[in-house]
Amino acid sequence: MKKVNLNVNNEKREYEVGKIVCVGRNYVAHAEELGNEVPAFPLIFLKPPSNLIFNGDVIVHPDYSNEMHHEVELVLLIGKTVKNADDETAKNAIAGYAVGLDMTLRDLQSELKKKGHPWTLAKCFDGAAAVSDFANAGDIDFKGAEKITLKVNNEIRQDSTLDKMIFSPVEIVKYISSKMTLEEGDLIYTGTPKGVNKVERGDKLFAYIENIGKLEVEIK
Repeated sequence: MKKVNLNVNNEKREYEVGKIVCVGRNYVAHAEELGNEVPAFPLIFLKPPSNLIFNGDVIVHPDYSNEMHHEVELVLLIGKTVKNADDETAKNAIAGYAVGLDMTLRDLQSELKKKGHPWTLAKCFDGAAAVSDFANAGDIDFKGAEKITLKVNNEIRQDSTLDKMIFSPVEIVKYISSKMTLEEGDLIYTGTPKGVNKVERGDKLFAYIENIGKLEVEIK
């Protein structure tokens, strides 16, 4: 059982994490760097809560992959159950924002895609979803254009702004809730900008989103 916390009116509120819903190819430049088409609607996949780790934790590099990639992302915390949300309902359902890492075994993903198989195992492993502390949506002035960056060993790898997303957080919540019920404690990873690349054992990753938070993990 994994839990995340949110500071609401100077009191800590605890959420048990349900499903982790991830959006793929939500930045045009990232879709292009991987040779993929720009999607007409959000591409969705899931991670189990057991994949989740937190600031300061370690990601153990699976020995069945030689190419783990970093993907820095804005993460949404769903604070209330929603189904078929409109714009206002979708916005109000977002209780918090965080910075996260969607780690991907790119070699395994490519192999599975070539065979026409689901690529779940390339996205789902212990440590595949890292997340920072959550900022209360009611306490920040979220612009949707905040700077998002990732450094590996002090080298900038990813550097963009959230307004480069194809689908905004509200649009993502609306779309997902039209296909499945979103429940309190669900997390949504909203996609990564260009610059994804391989990490090695011993690398230290520093992810940051302006006005929202920071996240540090190490590859072992």
